Amino acid sequence: MDHTQKFYIDGTWVDPIGSKTLEVINPATEKPITTIAMGNEQDVDVAVTSARKAFDSFASTTPAERIALLEKIIEVYKRRMKDLAVAVTSEMGAPTGLAEAAQAPAGLGHFTATLDALRDFTFEEKIDTTTVVREPVGVCAFITPWNWPLNQIVAKVAPALAAGCTMVLKPSEIAPLNAIIFAEILDEAGVPAGVFNLINGDGLTVGTALSAHPAVDMVSFTGSTRAGVEVAKNAAPTVKRVAQELGGKSANIVLDDADFEDVITRDVTAMVVNSGQSCNAGSRILIPSNRMNEAVEIAKKAAATIVVGAPDAEGTTVGPVVSQAQFDKIQGLIQKGIDEGGTLVVGGTGRPDGLQEGYFVKPTVFADVTNDMTIAQEEIFGPVMMFIGYEDEDDAVRIANDTQYGLAGMVSSGNPERARRVARRMRTGMVHLNGAPLAANAPFGGYKQSGNGREFGKFGLEDFLEVKAIFGDNQN
Repeated sequence: MDHTQKFYIDGTWVDPIGSKTLEVINPATEKPITTIAMGNEQDVDVAVTSARKAFDSFASTTPAERIALLEKIIEVYKRRMKDLAVAVTSEMGAPTGLAEAAQAPAGLGHFTATLDALRDFTFEEKIDTTTVVREPVGVCAFITPWNWPLNQIVAKVAPALAAGCTMVLKPSEIAPLNAIIFAEILDEAGVPAGVFNLINGDGLTVGTALSAHPAVDMVSFTGSTRAGVEVAKNAAPTVKRVAQELGGKSANIVLDDADFEDVITRDVTAMVVNSGQSCNAGSRILIPSNRMNEAVEIAKKAAATIVVGAPDAEGTTVGPVVSQAQFDKIQGLIQKGIDEGGTLVVGGTGRPDGLQEGYFVKPTVFADVTNDMTIAQEEIFGPVMMFIGYEDEDDAVRIANDTQYGLAGMVSSGNPERARRVARRMRTGMVHLNGAPLAANAPFGGYKQSGNGREFGKFGLEDFLEVKAIFGDNQN
């Protein structure tokens, strides 16, 4: 059933209060796919009221009951994986292979990791004569982005359900179709009415109303640092909890004892996955200054293997970026890199050869970049990376930490102990050693202006719990 013109509130698909709509654009063709309804402040109030009404009952469920609910959701999610992947490809341009192998499965991975965490989680403990109880934080508002949509939706929804919270989700209006299917999954799985609610809309209207709503106890936001600041300001008057996963400008330190051929080939191709639209992408590749030329030659060979094209075409490794606005921003920053003196190794402005429509960006590598250049400080969110030279290990760490962000970092070395030592000096919430991937049961989040709070596994579950001390409850 087509639910694009409806919202999911109180366990049913309902008509919006207003009449505003928005076209969803396929970024590979620049043509509309469908039209969605857009919510307003009144829709938000209805959804929050539904979540508030459902809270007391759902908060009193047992962990065993919530385990059974997550197990049922996982069962239904698996059946809808193909539908989710198709939606992600059409609305945000992820190549079919990436959508099927990573985008849709990311949500399943978070449900599974949360289920494992819930099975082992201790909600009560005794400290002398005191009982310490962990209870659901309340009604939660979720504002999620378009780049890894299911990853970020489920990283919030799964632990909130596990904790016993109720919620309202506002997905990105740029890529909303996967969220509509996600709501269908939760409905089929039997999530009680009012526990999960979905409203489509823009950040200025629906996002602001959710983050400011007095009946919302917590807002969890993933997106740009600029937008995260506004969310925090809107939430401040009601002193609600705010969890944020924001921007990044991650440094990838390649130490002089690393295998340059393997590491640079691996990391250049990894950087352009999802068209570079990942907050934790290692876009600043730090190289010993005296080996810059060697790194550039390897990067050229690696870039030549990247295939930019239609997301559903066989062999495509990089699809379009998500929108005209993103395309224009990336083009402007590539030009800025040229103007400020970066050496353009491959790529540059304009679409790749043979692509006349769609928001396709040339995978771009700059060399001889200094860390004070615009492209080294601003999050580009596209398939653009830069080589920055360093003099020694201390200099590499200094450059890596010289940023307002602190989401992720990477270190590669032939000596694992040396890599660990450097990793501990990096002011980031996560560090990948020698290409190690993310783990769904380990904490995801950043330092500094990359946000606060942590997601994934038991760490995400803890973010949705309040801690209560009951003094004198544990008397002998």
